Amino acid sequence: MDENESQWFVIHTYSGREEQVKKNLEQRVKLIDSEGEISQVVVPTEEEVQVKSGQKRTVTKMILPGYILVQMKISGQSLNIVLNTPGVTGFVSSGGKPIPLGEEEVGRIRKQMEAETPTIKVGFKPGQSVRVVDGPFIDFVGTVDEIGADKGKVKVLLSLFGRETPVELELLQVEKL
Repeated sequence: MDENESQWFVIHTYSGREEQVKKNLEQRVKLIDSEGEISQVVVPTEEEVQVKSGQKRTVTKMILPGYILVQMKISGQSLNIVLNTPGVTGFVSSGGKPIPLGEEEVGRIRKQMEAETPTIKVGFKPGQSVRVVDGPFIDFVGTVDEIGADKGKVKVLLSLFGRETPVELELLQVEKL
């Protein structure tokens, strides 16, 4: 590891305080004028669409709860700045020495953060009974056959004319029983 090269490190924080730790650390870096040693502080988050009670909402979800990423050069001063920031419990390390993240890992996390389409969290699974709450099949009860979360669709087996018939519906058109 080259001491003069900036690398990404993972810092453990109190869970739920990631944004506050990021803000505190950035303020300390400016105050101590260490932008050359600590160049970036990132809280890995992603957008997620949740469907609950027929309502669709987008929420920001932590990719690594309790951790933040810091791009920095390792020195006594930079370690001191990070470790003495309120809310920081330490580096992810081996034998007391911080371990840098590999470029592939950093790339994978950044790609997940920059995804254009938010991930969709679905509250039901195949085989579960659901009720149709919207559309031409309103109040029908069926069984979830397939979930196409990427398209926002669900295939439900409904009893139509005495036969089980697969019907593709929007996620918002069904609710758990």
